[in-house]
Amino acid sequence: MARPPPLLLYDADCGFCRRWVARWAQSTEGRVRFIPGRRWLLLLLGIPKRDMRHASQLVEPSGRVTQGAEGVFRALTRSPRWTTRGVARLGLLPGVLRLSQQVYRLIARHRRGASHVDRWLFGRAVVPREYAWARWLFLRFMGGTFLIAFTSLGRQVTGLYGSRGIRPVKELLSSELREEPARERWRLLPTVFWFNASDAALVRGCTLGQVLSLAVFFNVAPRLALASLWGLYLSYASVGREFLSFQWDVLLLEMGLLSTLTAPPGLRPGLGRSAPAALDVVLFRLLVFRLYLGSGLSKWQSGDRTWRELTACRYYYETAPLPTRGGWYAHHLPASAQRASTAMVFVLEAAVPWLVFAPRRLRLAALGALSSLQGTILATGNYGFFNLQALVLGLWLLDDAALRRMLPFLPEHPPLRRRTGWRGALAGGLLTPLMLLGAADILQRFERGTRLPERVQRSLSWLDGHARPLRSVNRYGLFSVMTVERPEIEVEGSNDGEHWSPYVFRYKVGKVNQPPRQVAPHQPRLDWQMWFAALGSPPSWFIAFLARLLEGSPEVLGLLSHNPFPDSPPRQVRAVLYDYRMTGIEEHRRTGAWWSRERRGLYVQPLALAPGARQVRGIPQLRWLPPQG
Repeated sequence: MARPPPLLLYDADCGFCRRWVARWAQSTEGRVRFIPGRRWLLLLLGIPKRDMRHASQLVEPSGRVTQGAEGVFRALTRSPRWTTRGVARLGLLPGVLRLSQQVYRLIARHRRGASHVDRWLFGRAVVPREYAWARWLFLRFMGGTFLIAFTSLGRQVTGLYGSRGIRPVKELLSSELREEPARERWRLLPTVFWFNASDAALVRGCTLGQVLSLAVFFNVAPRLALASLWGLYLSYASVGREFLSFQWDVLLLEMGLLSTLTAPPGLRPGLGRSAPAALDVVLFRLLVFRLYLGSGLSKWQSGDRTWRELTACRYYYETAPLPTRGGWYAHHLPASAQRASTAMVFVLEAAVPWLVFAPRRLRLAALGALSSLQGTILATGNYGFFNLQALVLGLWLLDDAALRRMLPFLPEHPPLRRRTGWRGALAGGLLTPLMLLGAADILQRFERGTRLPERVQRSLSWLDGHARPLRSVNRYGLFSVMTVERPEIEVEGSNDGEHWSPYVFRYKVGKVNQPPRQVAPHQPRLDWQMWFAALGSPPSWFIAFLARLLEGSPEVLGLLSHNPFPDSPPRQVRAVLYDYRMTGIEEHRRTGAWWSRERRGLYVQPLALAPGARQVRGIPQLRWLPPQG
């Protein structure tokens, strides 16, 4: 015979108590009985009336009576939801329980005020929050984001990775990795291009990505399509090296994997048969938290003076990799506004993310603040599809009721069932390692990871080692060190070593009278890497880029705006370094120039193809020439 469920007695005259009892009843799903603490029942159970006035009472079948926070936590351990049980067991830990009891007593002494705060934070309704429409809308935007990513990459893929590109994929996969066992090769470089790395395959992959993205957008087999998109984009990122190593690339992979695990199955699933699990919602909110907090902490922990002295925004707009016209005007704001902007960045990235886990009203306020930050970044800098990703992630801070207020045409839907049985266990088994790695990332940010038990550290290291090639749990932190100067590289070609003509890039800063352009969400990967290259010594890909110009590679030349040698490639190429500054408003009005520049000197001295040059890893050999001017 089944044992009777425990009884939790509560004060039915307290509005605060009634609302929270209704929430707990939903979590325990009939495994705990919640009954008003009437006098006759207290006499029957032998519970003093004064105890009932001070705290709720939990009576277990064994006869054990606990009260207050301890009684609530013990009741919630009966919940069939493992997330609720986990929180309840955490609450029963000695230090946490002691603090919880103090908070409980404080609320019990000020019930009326607590009731007002509760209604303001959580609303009057106690029905469980639904996320079916939030998931549906998020997945449609994920399809759009993947479509942008593959369309942008498709315009550049042969110039970057083709057989006559800057970083030929075929040569990478034909290198010494071929000597490794097949399993190890796939572990190190998980990519479908092991089968075929031809130029046609690279182009077809981007086309397939566009088709799959449209399938997700139109809700056709979303789970299968998202899984394929994740694997396909991982295939490019694994062999993409510098040009596919941006934070929005790994963020897209992390979002793509989580989307695959939460997407409904079926050919035309609509909203799906199962509601998004609590763990799905937690993981997406954890990603939002890590994304913003990681950026805020990295700025402070870097020790960079411009962030510590609140002068970073004084340089940011001028030195951004691909500035916009909005950034040009923002650069001329007063110094006080720049300092206030820098301080606000710290608030938005280091303080506001904690509200991601706060009650509903505070969470919605956090969404508004973080969305405003992304809008400002979008207006003043070109960061590919990153701003779109961050805005789309914010949908998981909403619930269906909030969405219907914003989009009143969204209809009500019947309650969806939760994932149970083997499906729930499988989903939990796949999602839990991701949550553990995400939590470990936060602990490491605060240098708490080394305080974990050694066995836990070893387990996390094992998980991280196997997850790292999949690029699906990552660290985030943009602009931790602010650049205070803007060096730019101008690439020039010549046939005689005396008269040099510049190559013109499509998007990067070049001509002083050319206004900054709005490029995002397109990601011009060569133009972006030119900004990084100018900050240090010439990287190997840059020398390969110069070799392709000497070869006259049409795929690489297609990445540029203007080729000064349309008939045949030049005999020599070189790179010159300049310092750029944004002009003042008066100078701009007078001259029309957006930039002023000053030559620093040679970045790379003249190069020419070596006589009888042979290919080394797909790139022709070069010889250095003495500079002549």
